[in-house]
Amino acid sequence: MPFGVTNAPGVFMDYMNRIFHPYLDSFVVVFIDDILVYSKTREEHEEHLRIVLQTLRNRQLYAKLSKCEFWLDKVSFLGHLISQGGIGVDPYKIEVVLKWENPKSVFEIRSFLGLAGYYRRFIRGFFMLALPLTKLTHKGQAFVWDAQSEHSFQTLKEKLTTALVLVLPNPREPFEVYCDASKMGLGGVLMNNGQVVAYGSRQLKTRDELSYP
Repeated sequence: MPFGVTNAPGVFMDYMNRIFHPYLDSFVVVFIDDILVYSKTREEHEEHLRIVLQTLRNRQLYAKLSKCEFWLDKVSFLGHLISQGGIGVDPYKIEVVLKWENPKSVFEIRSFLGLAGYYRRFIRGFFMLALPLTKLTHKGQAFVWDAQSEHSFQTLKEKLTTALVLVLPNPREPFEVYCDASKMGLGGVLMNNGQVVAYGSRQLKTRDELSYP
C-alpha cells in the first residue's frame, strides 16, 4: 500500500464500489466490508443474492459465513434500523443516548452533537434545538452549563429516543418539499406521498463566525 496501511480502507472501499458498480443503488449498498442486499420479493432477493455471491467468487473475495445474515425482515446498518416500514434509529444507539450524562466540557458537547447530528434527518428543527449547545462550542465562549443548555440537551435526547420512522422514498409517488428560512437558519422537510422522508435544517453563521483562508 502506498504510504503504508493508512490508505487500506479507502482503497478497499473503492475496489468494492467498482466491482459492484452495476448493482449499486439498485439492490446493493456497500460500506467498506459490509454488503447490504435488498429486494422487493423473496424470488427477486434470491436472484440478487446469487449475483452478489457470484461477483465475490469471481473476484476471489470471501465472506465469513458466521458474520452473514440472510432473509431478514429488518436489519441494523450504519446506525439505522431498516425494514419494509421505513428507516429508524438503531435501538442500540437510543440506549447509548439515554445513558449519556450531562457534558462537562466542550469536547463532550461536540461528541454528543456528533451523535445527535448523525440523526438530524429524523428531528424536525434540529439546529434550533441544538443551538444553545452549539453556542458553547464557539471559540472564546465561556463554558457555562445553564438552564437553556440543560433544556437543549434533554430535548435532543427525547427527540432522538422518540424519533419517527422515515419512509423509504417511492420514485413513482409525488415528492413535496416544504421549506422555511430566517436570519438564524434554514429548515425543510422532504415528503413522499404525504409521508416524511427526511428533515433538514442548518444554522446560518454571522460574519464574525466565518473564517477566511
